Amino acid sequence: MSVQTTMQAAARGRWAVAGIFLANGFLTGSWAPQIPVFLTRLDITRFTLGLLILLFGVGAVIAMTWCGHLISRHGSRSVTRWFGVCGSFGLLIVALAPNVPLAAIAMLVFGGSIGGMDVAMNSNAVVVERRLSSAIMSSSHGFWSLGGFAGGALGGYSIQNYGYLAHAVAVTVIAFAVIAFAVRYLIAEGRPQAVEHQKFTLPRHMAVYLVGLMALLTMISEGAVLDWAALFLHQELGADLAVAGLAYAAFSGVMALMRFLGDGVRNRFGAVSTLRGSALVAAAGMLVAGLSPSPYLAIAAFAFCGFGIANMVPIIFSAGGNQEGMSSGTGMSVVTTMGYSGILVAPSAIGFVAEHSSFGPIFVALSALLVVVLLMAGLAHRAEFAPEPVPAE
Repeated sequence: MSVQTTMQAAARGRWAVAGIFLANGFLTGSWAPQIPVFLTRLDITRFTLGLLILLFGVGAVIAMTWCGHLISRHGSRSVTRWFGVCGSFGLLIVALAPNVPLAAIAMLVFGGSIGGMDVAMNSNAVVVERRLSSAIMSSSHGFWSLGGFAGGALGGYSIQNYGYLAHAVAVTVIAFAVIAFAVRYLIAEGRPQAVEHQKFTLPRHMAVYLVGLMALLTMISEGAVLDWAALFLHQELGADLAVAGLAYAAFSGVMALMRFLGDGVRNRFGAVSTLRGSALVAAAGMLVAGLSPSPYLAIAAFAFCGFGIANMVPIIFSAGGNQEGMSSGTGMSVVTTMGYSGILVAPSAIGFVAEHSSFGPIFVALSALLVVVLLMAGLAHRAEFAPEPVPAE
């Protein structure tokens, strides 16, 4: 295979994995407007709903834990295909669940397929980065944010006008079509990885767990803004609901924009320097938000925080997928599992603390966690690129 042909295949693979990120975000975003219908349709309490949503997270973490082993045996392209096809039907099976027991199973399957797809697509993005010797992770996550925005924005209108089941069917058809087209052009690892792990084991290299800790601390902050920023503005800063909703909108909008710009910044300044600068900006934004006396200042501060957090997770994921002595799938599995565990655990822990305190000090404390990531940023040096050998054919 010529170098030119290989680079053309890698370029197609870059857009193919972007399509997978887009579909994953679209499926996740489309679930959010289904939640109120899910609650009333099954006639359940908010507590029961919380347990069912927790099962989504449990399924995701279980799949993420095993996904590295599957990728080391079969490659990220195949595993992305398997989980992608299953994931495209995840929302539909949840919408079809007629009772709580079947809904619980559906949520486990939906969460598992989305979680496994997440690890596999991030691992494949690392493979593309190696092949191109250029960053694509930030813009890939930008496509995820774009898909999530589209799913959330269109979902409410579709459900209101056509019903929840028609919406779920439409989401399934769109996601399946995008995934089926994209997987044809995904690129494979340049060498077999099956020899690395004959059975499921946890990596022994401490470095990958430290990178996972950075993901955990970063995604705790991201999840806190998602779940609690609006309540902070409404209950403690006196904003009405319309203004309070702008907190996460500003955060996510700026984050999506910066993810599309982030690869150029990272290619110019390097992964470590970009991560340090991003962590400093994010910590400053979170600190100002926590100390803010005004809802509008808090909104601006959360937007500034999104400006920083935008490229932290992509860089950390690239570092996790490039750990020495292990496959990209194994490293990515550890880092994504630890990172997403922060989003799963943090909301309930923050809610418990907020019952005995206020949200302001919590956001100030979260800024300190981002400073810890700043101090650990040197561990992201593995995100710098070493070109992958071109496979012979």
